[in-house]
Amino acid sequence: MTIVLQRPLVLVGAGKMGGALLSGWLAQGLAPRQVFVRDPAPSPEIARLIAERGIPLNFSIADIAARKPAVVVLAVKPQSMAAVLPELGALVSPDTLFISIAAGTSLLRLEELLGGGLHAVRAMPNTPASVSRGITVACANARVTAEQREQAASLLGAVGEVGWVESEPLIDAVTAISGSGPAYVFHLAECLAAAGEALGLDPELSARLARATVSGAGEMLHRLDETPATLRKNVTSPGGTTAAALDVLMGEGGLSQLLRRATAAARDRSRELGQ
Repeated sequence: MTIVLQRPLVLVGAGKMGGALLSGWLAQGLAPRQVFVRDPAPSPEIARLIAERGIPLNFSIADIAARKPAVVVLAVKPQSMAAVLPELGALVSPDTLFISIAAGTSLLRLEELLGGGLHAVRAMPNTPASVSRGITVACANARVTAEQREQAASLLGAVGEVGWVESEPLIDAVTAISGSGPAYVFHLAECLAAAGEALGLDPELSARLARATVSGAGEMLHRLDETPATLRKNVTSPGGTTAAALDVLMGEGGLSQLLRRATAAARDRSRELGQ
């Protein structure tokens, strides 16, 4: 799907996630002349991309305000929002959609920092966006039009799947599951590799087995229509080796209960950061 905008897109923050979005937009046909980036120190890779594609960097806010941008994407760190956002107030208009991917920054807080009348979408992407396999969940405020919502879905969809929630507090739960979730999967690979070593495998081979197993199982989840439970059952022979392991993982105090505690802690921390 080609991304087409009639007016400029402003990207504020070109770190890992902002850079991933920028790469995704360009890959899907967004014209470089329509993109304007603000970041005092973009990564070398993104700085190279910006230079190669002729994308304006660190332009004047007054100049871009005169061009009435269609979208402003806020990809700065949450702790930087209070310093960065007030100067962007000149860009606020009913015709400009603001999309924030700053964790823990509520729609109300965005409006406090940018001024009234804001058309805003708060989104929570995750790091697989860097390989175009992310998933982003978004929530729009009441001013966002149907057209702006479609615009947001198109831009966020350049790096993976997109979902929506109508209740903003659910973004904290999304953060706990998909926002932080890749770290849980990476830790699973770490633990699986360490378990292999404990069973006597060479560390390099054990790490390779863990990586290939986790990524391969993930690819099955991606490609196949079966539910995770069905895929699990397909691997498990009654009385076999997998069943013996699952008796431990699915038993009292096992993985399900552990993940519920872990994700509840992540959700609670997300709520704290938003206060």
